[in-house]
Amino acid sequence: MNLLIVEDDSTIRYGLKYYLEQEGFNVLESSNVKETLSILNEDITLVLLDINLPDGDGFSLFHKIKEKKDIPIIFLTADDLELSVVRGLDMGADDYITKPFKARELISRINNILRRNKLISNVIQIGNIKIDTLGAKVIKEGNEIFLSSLEYKILLILATNKGVVFSREEILANIWDVEGDYVNDNTLTVYIKRIREKIEDEPANPKIIKTVRGLGYKIDE
Repeated sequence: MNLLIVEDDSTIRYGLKYYLEQEGFNVLESSNVKETLSILNEDITLVLLDINLPDGDGFSLFHKIKEKKDIPIIFLTADDLELSVVRGLDMGADDYITKPFKARELISRINNILRRNKLISNVIQIGNIKIDTLGAKVIKEGNEIFLSSLEYKILLILATNKGVVFSREEILANIWDVEGDYVNDNTLTVYIKRIREKIEDEPANPKIIKTVRGLGYKIDE
């Protein structure tokens, strides 16, 4: 599938292109409004759209894209003012990500949007485990498994990035306790242990969530 990056900063654009291609996406590029409009005849699945462009602004371009194609659009910008964020989302953007951002977070958000729009499967299969991302359900051999909100979030981070090793620090940076309690390194160990007890056939010899010694955790392809 084709993703279109509309970004005038060539360094950011090339970096995004490289990372997205490593994730299996085909990437089209544009650095301005005029070039973007000429590319819209291509088969495009999703657009990453910067707001500040040399020959216009992303908000106006958003409307022009939507007039031609009903496709998901993510605003990608250094402007994190609440008014701009709200404006972008109120216009109908699928997400709004401010720079600097983590590439893995961007990939996860892209995949979530693609699933939500049924452009890729809403079900992630890992061995005998199915994760229904729309229903936020985890099913093992036909039986639903109850995970707390944080357990589910940790599992989803790893499952939507198969083959990628996440350090403990990276996992902690991507989760938060919905009740406001601080989640520290020791707490993460407890959560990983609980998840394994619920989804693994042999929690002491895990086959799904694997520990990469000295680095972190991963779920294989």
